[in-house]
Amino acid sequence: MSATGEVTDRRDQGRRVILWRHGQTSWNVERRFQGSTDVPLTETGVGQARRAARLLASLRPDAIVSSDLARAADTAAELAALTGLDVTREEGLRETYAGVWQGLTHAEIIARHGDEYSAWKRGEAIRRGGGELETEVADRAAPVVLRHVEKLPVDGTLVVVSHGGTIRTTIGRLLGLQAPHWESLGGLSNCCWSVLGEGARGWRLLEHNAGTLPEPVLGDDD
Repeated sequence: MSATGEVTDRRDQGRRVILWRHGQTSWNVERRFQGSTDVPLTETGVGQARRAARLLASLRPDAIVSSDLARAADTAAELAALTGLDVTREEGLRETYAGVWQGLTHAEIIARHGDEYSAWKRGEAIRRGGGELETEVADRAAPVVLRHVEKLPVDGTLVVVSHGGTIRTTIGRLLGLQAPHWESLGGLSNCCWSVLGEGARGWRLLEHNAGTLPEPVLGDDD
């Protein structure tokens, strides 16, 4: 992104992956853990998706792939409408399944599962609510991204529409970071994105939480 806030075109610098978080849902506002629960966008979320789509369309993406959960798929549809591209839905891009945590507010999780929550924040391998490990999320999501990257031209751009936790684990895996360090990547605000560029020594993080002026992160991994 340029100093003026405009999205710049870097198609001469190899393949890129734009990992775009979905728009706002009512559970985001309530600080309620969504996980793999299929919660729709709010009206605000749809507006966020439309605004972000106008910016991302200027990057002339070559392909769009999305989680099959409605909040991500409906976000992706706004970009598809502007670009004429089809959206490939992938179950592997869903948010982390978090068992009994799903549907609980942030405060309820801390009250009922405080030790588990603290261990997760320390970077320990925790099955939140009896659900997936973060490494298991990366195991299913990162290969989906790489499979679609392989179909791009040498200067192509892939837009991946997914969820905050899944995006963070995928970035961590593609950058070769050890799982305990994935927490060092801050969360994404609704409808913001991160950009990975392919370099001579692998993937590089070019932008993170881009798309707006800084906003609070409302979601499962704030």
